[in-house]
Amino acid sequence: MALSFNWWAKEGHRGTPVVVKMENPNWSMVELEGPSDEDFLIGDSPSRPIDKSRNKNARQLTWVLFLKAHKAAGYLTSIASSTVSIGSVIKRRLRSGRTDTDPEVDGDVGLENENPTVKSRFYFCIKVFLWLSVLLLGFEMAAYFKGWHFGSPHLQLQYLLATPFGFKDIFDSLYSRWVLIRVEYLAPPLQFLANVCIVLFLVQSLDRLVLCLGCFWIRFKKIKPIPKQDAIADLESGEDGFFPMVLVQIPMCNEKEVYQQSIAAACNLDWPKSKILVQVLDDSDDPTTQLLIKEEVNKWQQEGAHIVYRHRVVRQGYKAGNLKSAMNCSYVKDYEFVAIFDADFQPAPDFLKRTVPHFKDNEELALVQARWSFVNREENLLTRLQNINLAFHFEVEQQVNGVFINFFGFNGTAGVWRIKALEDAGGWLERTTVEDMDIAVRAHLHGWKFIFLNDVECQCELPESYEAYRKQQHRWHSGPMQLFRLCLPDIIRSKISIWKKFNMIFLFFLLRKLILPFYSFTLFCIILPMTMFIPEAELPAWIVCYVPATMSFLNILPAPKSFPFIVPYLLFENTMSVTKFNAMISGLFQLGSAYEWVVTKKSGRSSEGDLVSLAAKEPNNQRVASVPNLVEMKADIQQEQKARKKKHNRIYTKELALAFLLLAASARSLLSAQGIHFYFLLFQGISFLLVGFDLIGEQVQ
Repeated sequence: MALSFNWWAKEGHRGTPVVVKMENPNWSMVELEGPSDEDFLIGDSPSRPIDKSRNKNARQLTWVLFLKAHKAAGYLTSIASSTVSIGSVIKRRLRSGRTDTDPEVDGDVGLENENPTVKSRFYFCIKVFLWLSVLLLGFEMAAYFKGWHFGSPHLQLQYLLATPFGFKDIFDSLYSRWVLIRVEYLAPPLQFLANVCIVLFLVQSLDRLVLCLGCFWIRFKKIKPIPKQDAIADLESGEDGFFPMVLVQIPMCNEKEVYQQSIAAACNLDWPKSKILVQVLDDSDDPTTQLLIKEEVNKWQQEGAHIVYRHRVVRQGYKAGNLKSAMNCSYVKDYEFVAIFDADFQPAPDFLKRTVPHFKDNEELALVQARWSFVNREENLLTRLQNINLAFHFEVEQQVNGVFINFFGFNGTAGVWRIKALEDAGGWLERTTVEDMDIAVRAHLHGWKFIFLNDVECQCELPESYEAYRKQQHRWHSGPMQLFRLCLPDIIRSKISIWKKFNMIFLFFLLRKLILPFYSFTLFCIILPMTMFIPEAELPAWIVCYVPATMSFLNILPAPKSFPFIVPYLLFENTMSVTKFNAMISGLFQLGSAYEWVVTKKSGRSSEGDLVSLAAKEPNNQRVASVPNLVEMKADIQQEQKARKKKHNRIYTKELALAFLLLAASARSLLSAQGIHFYFLLFQGISFLLVGFDLIGEQVQ
C-alpha cells in the first residue's frame, strides 16, 4: 500500500511530499523530491521563516534515513534466511553422497566412461595441495602466535641468519629451517612460474583489448556486411528473383523437449517451397522419441512442407557423422546452399532472406553465420553468466574477425554454407568433437571467406544446470586441442599468407583456446594461494585485482544489462577454469574423455511457452503442426518434469578441494596483512564452494 507522509507540510508549501511504498517485509522509496526554491533563500523571510524550513528538511531527512535503515534490516533478515536455506541444502547434498564420479542415473553417457587412472593422476596434485595447505595453515598460525610476524612479501631473515642457535624450542628450529627452504628452493621456481603466467595474462588481456577496440571501431564507423542491391531487389521481385536451392538440416539426438519448435521454425521459413528441402536428421536411440519426431514430420508433409525424415541406426561420428551421411544423399547435388540448425534453434521466417543474398556475386564466400540469442538468459544466475560470455564471443570476437580477416570459427548452427565450399574443404570429418571448427579451419586454408551478421539473430536456449553446462564446456575446450594437433601441419604447409598463419596458430588456437584456461587455472587457483604459504614469491595487487576487473568490464560491455553481475562473472570464470583446463589437457594429449560427446540437455521451456501462445492466438492456424499435438506435448513436459525431480544435484570433488585450498590461503593471508589478496581468495573460495555443492543453476528438489 502507499502512505503519504505530509504531516510536516503546511498549506501553501510547494514541495512534493515523501511517498513511501510498503513492500512486505521491506519499505522502498518511490518518490522524494528535493526542497523547493524557498528552502534555499538566505536570511529571514516574513512569509516563511528559515528555522521552520530547516525543521521540515530535518524531519524529511530523518524519515529517509529511517526508511533506509528499515530496508537494510529487511535485507539482513533475508540474508539470514537464505543462509539457513543454503545450509540445509548442503546438508542434504552431503547426506545423499552423490559426486561427479558416480555413474549417471538417467542412462546418459557421462563421467563414468572416463579412465579412473587418468582422473586419479590428474587430481592427485589438487588433493596434495589441499592437505598441504591445511598443514601449512596450522603451522603458520602456530608460528604467528609464537611471535613470528613476517610481513609479506618481504621477509626479513637477518635475525635468523645472525642467531642460528638462538632458538628456544624445537618448533622455532623447524620453522626457521622451513623459512630457509622456502627462500632457497621453493620461492624461485614458484616466482618463475608466476612471472610466466603474468606475461601470458598480459598478452591475452592485450588481445582482448584489441578486439574491443576493433568492435568500437566497427560501431563508430557503422561497418556491417551488406548484400548487393540487386540481390535484395531480386528477393522483393517475387519467386522469379534470386532464390537458389537451399537445403535445411536439423541434426538431433533424443531431443524430445524441443523437436517440435525446431521443425516448425524450419518449415515456416519464408522461401519458395520448390526451392527448399528440410532434412530432419534423427540420431535418437529412444523408440518413443523416434516415433514422435517421425509423426511431426508426417504432419508437416501433409500440410505441404517439403520435408524428409532420416534416421541412423548406428550413431557413428556423432553430429559430424550425421551431417556427412545426409550430404551423401543423391538429391543433395541439386542444392547450392545448406542451412544448419540444432534442435533447440528457432530461426525467424526471414532468416534465409537475410543471409542467402550475401552469396550473390561473391564466389569466394563460403559461410554466413548468424548470431545466437537466448530465450532463457534470465532463468537463473548460471544462464545470466553464460549470456555475458557468449555476448562477448559473438559481438566482439566473431564480428571483429569476420570484418577484418574474413575468418572465425563456425558455431555449428545458425549458419548457411555454400555446398561447393564444404566439398572443396573435404566435407564433414569425424576426427574431433568440434566438427564445426574443423570444417571452418579447412575451408579457410583453401581460401574461402566468411561473413558474420551481428544483426541477424537465431533464438536458442542455454544450459540451465551446472552439470549440463560443465559437459558442454568440456567438449568445447577439448575439441579445439584435438583439432590443433591434427591440423597444425596443414596450416604450416598451406598457401595462405604468413599473417593468416600467425593468426590461426597463435591467436585462434594457442592464445584463445590453450593459454586462456592454462593461466586462469594456474595463476588464480594454484599460484596465488601458494604464495600465501610461500610469501617470498609474490603476485602484485594489480594482477590480482585491477587487470582482472578491467578485463571483466570489457567482457561485459556487449551485455550492459549484466553489469550488476560483474563480480560473480569474474569469480565464476575462474571457477570454470578447472573444467576448461582439464578439457584442454585431455584434448591436447588424448586423455580420458577427450572424444566423448554428450548431448547438452534442453529444458524445452521456450517450446512450451511458444506452443501455448500459438494455441491461444491462432487456434485455426494449420501452419503450426504442434498445436494439434499440444495436449500430448504438455503430457510429455509434465512427465519430463517428474523425471527431473527424481534426479539429484551432485557434489563436485575437485571444486570443493580447491575451495578449501583457497579458503585456507585466505586465512593465511590475514596473518601477513595481504590486503586485496585476502578478499580475492575469500570470495573465490566461496565461489568454488558454491559450485562444488552445485548451488548454481537449476536446483532439483
